[in-house]
Amino acid sequence: MTAMLEVDNVSRRFGGLMAVDSVTTTVGERELVGLIGPNGAGKTTLFNLISGFTPVSSGEIRYRGEKISGLKPSVIASKGISRTFQNLRVFPNMTVFDNVSVGAVGAIGQTPWQAIVGGSNRAQQISERSWEALEKVQLTRYANDLAANLAYGKRKYLEIARALAMNPDLLILDEPAAGLNDSETAELASFIKDLHSSGITVMLVEHDMGLVMSICERIVVLASGKKIADAEPSVVRQNREVLEAYLGVDE
Repeated sequence: MTAMLEVDNVSRRFGGLMAVDSVTTTVGERELVGLIGPNGAGKTTLFNLISGFTPVSSGEIRYRGEKISGLKPSVIASKGISRTFQNLRVFPNMTVFDNVSVGAVGAIGQTPWQAIVGGSNRAQQISERSWEALEKVQLTRYANDLAANLAYGKRKYLEIARALAMNPDLLILDEPAAGLNDSETAELASFIKDLHSSGITVMLVEHDMGLVMSICERIVVLASGKKIADAEPSVVRQNREVLEAYLGVDE
């Protein structure tokens, strides 16, 4: 499998804390990879390193063979990587459509000003891409509603729609099932599988082990910033170190 993303011996230190410690892994084209670990394992920090929101302390991250560690988040996003966040970052006083348009503007015009001066053709591109993303998450009926009026679960999909409006090849989802009930989580699992089947490579951080084990092709496990496993779900499920570090089992 061709490596789309390469994380090469990457570390991130915050003062005396090594949040990510010499992690090496890859994500292949059209792969669906889970990233799990106990609280404080370094999962979100690793996502922040990949997407450029946090600089690496050492090591290198490459996307399609090009070094991206050290680049700004907007530049990394323009190369085909988009993400959601553990804590929702929707704009509550903007409409659902305008929230998604922010992602489309970033992908097409880079800045709102460039989108404005780009003329009607660029505006049409932004509109078309925004509607397409809303259709994928089934939020078109709410397009003119304020984001603040959406139920929590739908706000989760709104953030995914904004990421999809950037037309990514690699979509990074940070705990999308957090706060969802069982039926909502089942719907989300089906949605993520459909996204993956459409050709998008997905990297997923999630605490819901049932969700991760049921949809991911491969799982990377972190504990105290270090990678302790990187294998298919059936193998990870039986890994003694994973059971001890993540599930709290010692047997």
